[in-house]
Amino acid sequence: MAQLVQSSGALAGSMPGGMSKQDYLDYQIQMALVEGDRVDLLAMGRPEGPGCYCAANQMLRVIVDRLSGNYEYVVIDNEAGMEHLSRRTTRDVNVLLLVTDPTRRGLVAAQHMAAMVPELDIGVGQLYLVINRLRGGAIPAPLAQAVERTGLTLLGTVPDDPALAEFEFTGRPLVELPEGSSAWKAIQEMAQRLPI
Repeated sequence: MAQLVQSSGALAGSMPGGMSKQDYLDYQIQMALVEGDRVDLLAMGRPEGPGCYCAANQMLRVIVDRLSGNYEYVVIDNEAGMEHLSRRTTRDVNVLLLVTDPTRRGLVAAQHMAAMVPELDIGVGQLYLVINRLRGGAIPAPLAQAVERTGLTLLGTVPDDPALAEFEFTGRPLVELPEGSSAWKAIQEMAQRLPI
């Protein structure tokens, strides 16, 4: 769309007649939405070249606001890091899950992210911590003490399940994890505890 608008082709009618830029963008988003049996997916790309993500994030906010009315649940899966909160790609969240690995550095990052929420004026109903790739089943005492010091509510842990690595390398979607896998069981238990 950006190429059409910036080129003389837009003036010559390359964009569909009678369609505003916003309508054309909405149409392209609907075309990019992959509809599945149980889950629909919209993957955000990235701007071309160097520069600010501000315009892309503003568009993402508008897109999420518009699409969310069509779904009972909307899940936004961000890459690791704090910048997604500061970009405020969404304003109102019922449940925010801060997922970390079982390390001190990961817990500190989760604690910082939780502290950012009120500063950024993001409406969050419930905030939970999830520890991913935990080895050995039970939470070791030093990790449990570190979690307690963060002040965050631990929703649960996801074990270091070999099936996850296999699915990742083969490109299989995680929704196909067998019900008997340890990761599936842990996620199912956490989902049942969520206040939604």
